[in-house]
Amino acid sequence: MGYPVRLFRLSSLLFLFTVFVTGARLSAQKDVRSHDLAVELEHEDPQWPSIQAHLPDPATASPEKLETAADVLRARRFPEDALNYYADAMKRGANEVEILNKMGVTELEIGNHEIARAFFQRVVHVKRKDPEGWNNLGAVEYLEGQNGSAISDYKKAIKLDKRSASFHSNLGTAYFQIKDFERARKEFDAALKIDPDLMVHRGGPGGITMRMLSPADHARFCYELARLYAQHGDIANMLHYLTTASEGGFDVLEAMRHDDLLEQYRKDPRVILLVHNAEAIRSGHTPLTATTADLPPLPPTQN
Repeated sequence: MGYPVRLFRLSSLLFLFTVFVTGARLSAQKDVRSHDLAVELEHEDPQWPSIQAHLPDPATASPEKLETAADVLRARRFPEDALNYYADAMKRGANEVEILNKMGVTELEIGNHEIARAFFQRVVHVKRKDPEGWNNLGAVEYLEGQNGSAISDYKKAIKLDKRSASFHSNLGTAYFQIKDFERARKEFDAALKIDPDLMVHRGGPGGITMRMLSPADHARFCYELARLYAQHGDIANMLHYLTTASEGGFDVLEAMRHDDLLEQYRKDPRVILLVHNAEAIRSGHTPLTATTADLPPLPPTQN
């Protein structure tokens, strides 16, 4: 199935009316060859012939069918083909903002940060009050270490949609990255109140959800989550995230010593066990066979 080169076509379709047109277009033209090679590699996948047989004809299919095909291709890990179908869907009249957001997320997933940024910038240019576009733009900036810009964009997303758990979580993660733990806790708390299962799933209709931290920061991040779950009375998740923090090398017991909320659990047998097991795992020894679920908690009155 012959397509015009996707990046060049997107350049002419999307970027002519924006300030960043020249750089994006030149970059797109330089990437023509790498795009062709990426498509060829995708088509070497044994699944491709069976998938291709069910794809709609871009010349005649409705924008809805083309967008659905693109969603399927992206889910099946054929991102370059997905981008072609998203572009065709938009060409045939699909919702521009929705398609641009999906194309930006797809580009981000394959590591093309600058192209993703251009898509999200186009989104907020076309629809200034699109919360997902601001959130996704913030995600690109977060990935590139531009935490101040990311925080600003996440705040804009939240102002437009206060009920998105992923937006609050992203803002919390950006605050966490700059060591503003108080503001980070506030945003994570807001996120968990909206969606108690937020940490179990990622992404979805609320836009990109970011969690990219260094191993040391991730361990501290898990301690903060344990603290939040304790605050909400969810002891099972508190123990789970204390375990992850401890396994990541974070000194859980020392942190709990100076923590008004978690200090009451410092001598809890379940906490002692998870710390012991984490130390054993890190040192290459065999952890104890018991799990935290096997041990009773301390009596409520005991410190």
